[in-house]
Amino acid sequence: MENLLRPLIVVGGSVVLTLFIGWVTDRLLCKADRRHPETPLWGLLRRGRIPYQLVLCAALLRGSYDSARLLQEHEIGIGRTLTLVLIGSAAWLVIRMAAAVVETSYTRYASHRAQRDPARVRRVRTQVSLIMRVVAAVVGVVAVAAMLLTFPAMRAAGASLLASAGIIGIVAGVAAQSTLGNMFAGFQIAFGDMVRLGDTVVVDGEWGTVEEVTLTYLTVRTWDERRITMPVSYFTSKPFQNWTRGTSQLTGVVYWQLDHSAPLDAMRERLRDILRNCPAWDGRDYGLAVTDSTPNTMEVRALMTAKDADDVWTVRVTVREQMITWLVKEHPYALPRVNTADAVLPNGVPRPSPSPDGAPRRAHATPHTAPRPNRP
Repeated sequence: MENLLRPLIVVGGSVVLTLFIGWVTDRLLCKADRRHPETPLWGLLRRGRIPYQLVLCAALLRGSYDSARLLQEHEIGIGRTLTLVLIGSAAWLVIRMAAAVVETSYTRYASHRAQRDPARVRRVRTQVSLIMRVVAAVVGVVAVAAMLLTFPAMRAAGASLLASAGIIGIVAGVAAQSTLGNMFAGFQIAFGDMVRLGDTVVVDGEWGTVEEVTLTYLTVRTWDERRITMPVSYFTSKPFQNWTRGTSQLTGVVYWQLDHSAPLDAMRERLRDILRNCPAWDGRDYGLAVTDSTPNTMEVRALMTAKDADDVWTVRVTVREQMITWLVKEHPYALPRVNTADAVLPNGVPRPSPSPDGAPRRAHATPHTAPRPNRP
């Protein structure tokens, strides 16, 4: 009877105690979250309740397993398995707690600067994202190393591994030169303030928003919801456009090819009316001017401002459509035309048009009666 009750009490007691402590801790975190709604720390810490319970259960079982006297012939294997579970769950818990602390700090920073300096907030967000990836990688490597060191064979091979670390590092550096270059480029992007999460960029002729930044690659979401994944080294070695580098405000441009008789003053007034009725226009500036001229048409350019790339696109298409509609309805003569009338010489005689075979036709004489010579 004792052989049955002892392992049941030890194992069952460890599980029940783990669930009870986990439940109490979760209730305390919920209570703290309700008392301090200004900070999301307590709510974020609740994400670590699963690794927290795994750590408790593995620690209790590892400490009390010898007293259970269960499967004693496999005691070493079971003890080592519990140790591996304890190390892995502890690393998981550390990553969750670090993420909660970092996310809380970023949220407080962003809440105070979101309106005053949104570019700075995006920069900090990019840095926080990369820092968390580095922390997770470091903790993961340490956890794996600790797991391997639990095996006696791995401890014996440690000296030879350390002795050959220099050679292995050189070989790995040569073999992974591209990967290492991307990693260093990722740090340069994060702390050099070149590209941030949420920035509007143009790369390889594609316009989009930076959606994800990692140590090795960067994802750009285009306006048609495609994703372009590029190595981060691209942004440190090639030129690209960043429309929100200093501020998100932009100036949009619309061109028209019109006849020389187009009413420019009336177009300026119409542009002003269109922009006043367009919510996407930020009211900073607008203008209309002739920027070029050809023998048949002239190029008219309209400028308008907006607070970001999405709004400047909306303003441009609105101005383009409504201005063309207004010209067609009110001033159709201002639209570009193809002149099909015969040219006239200064003396009033029509210029000869080319014949079908390409040779110029002879001009017809004006209809009058030529004087007859006097007969002898």
